[in-house]
Amino acid sequence: MTASSHDTVRALEWADEALYLLDQRRLPEAEAYRCCRDAPAVAAAIAEMVVRGAPAIGIAAAYGAALAARTAWREHGAGWAAAMADDLEALRRSRPTAVNLAWALARMEARAAELPAGEDPTPALLAEAHAVHAEDVAANRRMGRSGAGLIQPGSGVLTHCNTGSLATGGLGTALGVIRTAWADGRLERVFADETRPWLQGARLTAWELAADGIPVALLADGAAPALMRSGAVDWVVVGADRIAANGDVANKIGTYGLALAAREHEVRFMVVAPAATIDPQTPDGEAIPIETRGAEEVLSAGGHRIAPAGEGVGAWNPVFDVTPAGLVDVLVTERGVVHQPDAEGIARLVAEGG
Repeated sequence: MTASSHDTVRALEWADEALYLLDQRRLPEAEAYRCCRDAPAVAAAIAEMVVRGAPAIGIAAAYGAALAARTAWREHGAGWAAAMADDLEALRRSRPTAVNLAWALARMEARAAELPAGEDPTPALLAEAHAVHAEDVAANRRMGRSGAGLIQPGSGVLTHCNTGSLATGGLGTALGVIRTAWADGRLERVFADETRPWLQGARLTAWELAADGIPVALLADGAAPALMRSGAVDWVVVGADRIAANGDVANKIGTYGLALAAREHEVRFMVVAPAATIDPQTPDGEAIPIETRGAEEVLSAGGHRIAPAGEGVGAWNPVFDVTPAGLVDVLVTERGVVHQPDAEGIARLVAEGG
């Protein structure tokens, strides 16, 4: 059995000269796609969490940049480079924490700068977006193999949020490791936190694993430390939205608490992310911008108000938290594995990638 036998889900697809995004807000009740034919539609889809997960956001942004160039060429001809600036800025503002978005846009802008003003930039930039997408698919497979090789047979793993095909271009990051380890016969148990307030674990991770025939047990986020104490978990495997130069990791809110509990219970903690998630310009976790969203996401569940209505009941709703590098046992990227990641290990990994 191979990992590809547990890899049937795709969140992004380019077809009919448009970007199609599986609307993750509607899963698991409905599998519906949003068609994006211009950059503002892509920016809105990112901001509204139609597409989510740092690698998938970066891929979507790359396609959005290609669409921005297409619109600018059609409307402004040789002045396309300046005309697409507003669309690129809208894409850049759509989600502030996921560094893959800024990385993808910088790559697309660099490619655009190489193109002559008097020629249609769309084919070249679309080819670049396809390359971003294909490279992520290949990186997922390398990370899956590297991470799975660290897990001993008979292990139990716990994951948080969604880090699979819905969050990337292919197999997934943390879930790619889990898929590969399952295909290798290394795992006995897979656990997933529900992941409040958007319930990505319950709605998305469980849906992906069920679609690929991998059994999973869901648990409320607050139950994770008790599960670790029971001895059922050998590894916590999570993704990342940004990794600072010193190895601090920004990921879905709740990750920091998992790392603390894992250290207390001698459970190993693995972060799996493409190298593009590393931000050498951000010195440490304190410098990572943390997105906050509206209070209603916490005060409600499934569209129904669960907290008392009226004045006096508010909410604090950070989307991410920061796990210090000292709580991470291993960082897995497509470029290699770093044990006990720190500033030196991160710098070496970045240097190896040129």
